[in-house]
Amino acid sequence: MIRVRTILLLGLIGLSFLAIQALKPDSIASAARADGSNRHEADAGRANYVGDGACDSCHKKQGLSYLHTSHHFTSQPPNKESVLGSFQQGSNVLAIVDPTTTAGPFLYFKMEAKNGHYYETAVTGWGTQEQTRTEPIDVVTGSGVRGATYLYWQGNQLFELPVSYWTDGHRWINSPGYEDGSADFSRPVNPGCLECHATYIRPLSQDPSTNRYDRDSLVTGISCERCHGPGAQHVARQKAGSGSASAGQAILNPANFSRDRQVDMCALCHNGIQREATAPAFSFEPGKRLSDYFHLLPTNSAEHPDVHGNQVGLLKRSRCYLSSPNMTCSTCHDVHAKERPAASYSAKCLTCHQWQSCGLSKTMGHSIANNCIDCHMPVEPTRVIVSETADHVVRATMRNHWIKIYPGTGKQ
Repeated sequence: MIRVRTILLLGLIGLSFLAIQALKPDSIASAARADGSNRHEADAGRANYVGDGACDSCHKKQGLSYLHTSHHFTSQPPNKESVLGSFQQGSNVLAIVDPTTTAGPFLYFKMEAKNGHYYETAVTGWGTQEQTRTEPIDVVTGSGVRGATYLYWQGNQLFELPVSYWTDGHRWINSPGYEDGSADFSRPVNPGCLECHATYIRPLSQDPSTNRYDRDSLVTGISCERCHGPGAQHVARQKAGSGSASAGQAILNPANFSRDRQVDMCALCHNGIQREATAPAFSFEPGKRLSDYFHLLPTNSAEHPDVHGNQVGLLKRSRCYLSSPNMTCSTCHDVHAKERPAASYSAKCLTCHQWQSCGLSKTMGHSIANNCIDCHMPVEPTRVIVSETADHVVRATMRNHWIKIYPGTGKQ
């Protein structure tokens, strides 16, 4: 039996319609609110930043390859490629409390595409009485590997929309963390969220919980200069015909960082959420100590940390990492290339390990060398990204980067 939230009942008897925060009549915003421009090529008005386009003339191979990576797609303007999920009638509705199966108050969401723009509408009511709220999809976050969550602008304020797309099962779900049975359009998007889902946006306040921004400053995705630093001086030297050595000094090359600083650069977004910012978002500089920008917080899951966004923290626990003076994230991952199937990274394991040492090699033979990863770096559910949708729980799964022997995998 579908549970109906008391919050809906209160709204329908006229106290206030709390199930839809600040509900207003049909309010499809003007198309001008959705910014479809490719800000990835812009410098967002920041001094010495030139955008990815300036890098392509000399680094075309890396640039073209990078266009297919999850980093590049981690936020995008809305278009038919980036906005995932079906907007076709019959498959564009997420029923939370189905009006066809209940005599009580209903709630459903409808996803619509109109004139090249995309919208989410919440519909709730009782019988023939309906109240709706519609907001545009202005920003897409998430590469689509696991799904996508959508944001909308209200003036200079940025909010998260209540419905997300989930790749597993190709379905619409409540955005993770939202209360099932409500339609909340008031969840603010703070700078800490955008720091890992965009190259840059200029907050209009020093308050780390603000959601007010200079909209035109948004640079979607993770660009070249996010890891290599501002490139204006480097580009100017190249155009002036300066020697390659001189030009190289004007740009950051993470390959020249110490191991700790290389890993810190990745840890900015891949070291979990148990930390507190001690500097404004987007102030981290590649090559600097991450501890100068964040303070780690104690966690209750020391024995088995959550896998969400914690790749670096888990990797650092691995004997492989502790035994090697040179192992970094780049040992396995080429940040400029599209991500490969997990099993293909087994070849990296076998540069140090012998497949014959695996206990299962006695029964599986050489085929054991084809996939070290699924046993020693299993996919696990996260407790952080959880969606409760129409009384069903949807939980993200992620690759555990703590490389070790796991109980029950048959290893000896």
